Amino acid sequence: MFQWIKSLVFMTQAYIMMLVIGLAYAPYAIFSRHGARAACKCYCVWIFWTARWMIGLRTEFRGTPPSGEVIIAAKHQSFLDIMMIFYASPAAKFIMKREILWTPVIGLYAKRLGCVPVVRGKRGAAISKMVRDVEAGHTEAGQLIIYSQGTRVAPGAKLPYKVGTGVLYKQLNQPCAPVATNCGVFWPRTGVIRRPGLAVVEFLPHIEQGLDRDAFMAQLEDVVETNSNRLMRDAGFDVS
Repeated sequence: MFQWIKSLVFMTQAYIMMLVIGLAYAPYAIFSRHGARAACKCYCVWIFWTARWMIGLRTEFRGTPPSGEVIIAAKHQSFLDIMMIFYASPAAKFIMKREILWTPVIGLYAKRLGCVPVVRGKRGAAISKMVRDVEAGHTEAGQLIIYSQGTRVAPGAKLPYKVGTGVLYKQLNQPCAPVATNCGVFWPRTGVIRRPGLAVVEFLPHIEQGLDRDAFMAQLEDVVETNSNRLMRDAGFDVS
């Protein structure tokens, strides 16, 4: 019960500080993508710091975060892994649901960061447009983050990998950096409770260009799932 109360206080201040930091940086962010990125990283630091002393949740980054033009294909379990991957990446932008653009504060910053909105059921069209924008030079170089399962997945749950990551890998002709995590063990998809422990995001060795799409997707799923399961087992979660 005490952890639930601490979690409620933590989440309350997290939403308040999202508004405070978002408004404080807004004049800078509106005119500068660097300002938008600085605001988001400031918020990430705040969350990591308050999570440590308020709820006993520590964060750890493993592996080498990618730089330059690369696709980051990540396991997605909670909002925490979004913040951790973004914070560790020098110029990250997300492929994300279009509805997020309509949310207060987050929508503004998503637009300024150059995130790619996706309409449910029209993911292919969004990916095709993004490829065209990259080829035409309309999209700033950086790390494009995609969640290959398309949504948050609870620890231990099985969900197929969507082919969109493979399409990007082939059409953008960029290497792919897989990312594993155990964040969902401590920061669930739903509910208030946030558990103490060590949340890890691990950047894994790149999958270089040259594979066909099916071989790439098979390798990506194997490496991300295997390493995410390892991290969850290390956190005490029973991966059956």
